[in-house]
Amino acid sequence: MTDLLTTEEYKAIAAGLTFPTLAFIDGGFRPALSGKTFTTTNPATGEPLAEIAACGPEDVDLAVTAARAAFEDGRWSKLHPGERKETLLRLAALMQEHARELAVLESLDAGKTIFDCETVDVPETIHVIKWHAELIDKIYDQVSPASDNHIAMVVREPVGVVGLVLPWNFPLLMLAWKIGPALAAGCSVVLKPAGETTLTTLRVAELAAKAGLPAGVLNIVTGSGSQVGEPLGRHTDVDMVSFTGSTATGRRFLTYSTDSNLKEVVLELGGKNPCIVLDDAEDLDAVAAHVVNGAFWNMGQNCSAGSRLIVQRGIKDRLLEKVRAEAAGWQVGDPLDPSIRVGALISQSHFQKVSSYLEAARSEMVLMGGKVVSEGFIEPTIVETGRDSRLAVEEIFGPILTVIAVDSFEEAIAVANDTEYGLAASIFSANGKRALRGARALRAGTVTVNSFGEGDVTTPFGGYKQSGFGGRDNSIHAHDQYTQLKTIWLDLTDNAAAGLD
Repeated sequence: MTDLLTTEEYKAIAAGLTFPTLAFIDGGFRPALSGKTFTTTNPATGEPLAEIAACGPEDVDLAVTAARAAFEDGRWSKLHPGERKETLLRLAALMQEHARELAVLESLDAGKTIFDCETVDVPETIHVIKWHAELIDKIYDQVSPASDNHIAMVVREPVGVVGLVLPWNFPLLMLAWKIGPALAAGCSVVLKPAGETTLTTLRVAELAAKAGLPAGVLNIVTGSGSQVGEPLGRHTDVDMVSFTGSTATGRRFLTYSTDSNLKEVVLELGGKNPCIVLDDAEDLDAVAAHVVNGAFWNMGQNCSAGSRLIVQRGIKDRLLEKVRAEAAGWQVGDPLDPSIRVGALISQSHFQKVSSYLEAARSEMVLMGGKVVSEGFIEPTIVETGRDSRLAVEEIFGPILTVIAVDSFEEAIAVANDTEYGLAASIFSANGKRALRGARALRAGTVTVNSFGEGDVTTPFGGYKQSGFGGRDNSIHAHDQYTQLKTIWLDLTDNAAAGLD
């Protein structure tokens, strides 16, 4: 684990930071062509941090033009794989050098706890960049089993100019999940960070330039969804878009593609993820720790959060006692205090949305919490509901865990699958056969047995049903998003015997 500092030491670092404010296009920082800006604020205090360039369609066009020029002249796309790898490894090294600065910046901009930024977000972001860099010169093309008179090669080629649209809940980590494989594949990138969380993305762009990434290969266009996200989705010179965010916005990107150039679209969307605990689950202290981490990590602002606890009645009371005890240790407060596990929700509007579910919980059985700590902060809350309750069906994206009691394994699976989402799921049982039967029956892209987690960079991440489609983040499969397959045939037949010489 990273050696954590004191709150005072983190605040001193924060006080000395200089915030990036300009868009990054064609290798340089520049204001929006309109000259407009928007304010980014610290969710924990409500205080303004910086005025960021509020780009528009004309800035998107400029960035796409730069990305297209970079792709077509081959300054990155045709660079030797070993040189691309070394450039990304230099980027990872620079991020490691500035890891603490990035952690504090991420905490200030997103309301995330410094504990998570230091121990998960920043180290995992660096690891993902390094992992994809190391993969660049280890992916081989294929030769098909064609006839003796032919050779048919199946080769991967970069898609071209890709639009990457990030969510606000994991700004750095999602940046790495997208640019790692996209740049490794040789694509040129136009990236839109979430309007709420732009600072660390701009800082990484600066480090990428310092690492030697050529101008025009990575472009960061800051601004709103309507002024940057939609123009990027509709741009006819963008070959592909990878979006992570809400299901509602994901639908819009499909429309943008249909209305423009039928660009490829990869979507990683929402979730209402079940966590099943069967009667024979062992070590309930460990189970409770997984349940709490799954529900409340990152304030529940996690598309793969285990937000539905589906528990067999025979074990329910004993488990909930331990879950409450575990959750009691997750203190709410100043994100720059390293002992704090629950920081601020991302924005005033999101805080109001999550708070509305606390109002709805009053008609249910609140087992723990249920209160607003202060503006922007909500304590971990556990509510027992029916399977059709609004709290059990809708994606809250906040620190609220719903508990649904069931009588059997079959009912648990049925309740777990009774959702429009299918991103992640967990199942706890001491019986390996039952656990694996359950894992196979759950309609979700990632299923963890006797644990909660999303795997790591080596395993694909994505959803079933309305949790997304089109490809997977992470693992070697992430490169499929950013490459196209081409078949090249060579005819070896020679009908003139003399010609064989």
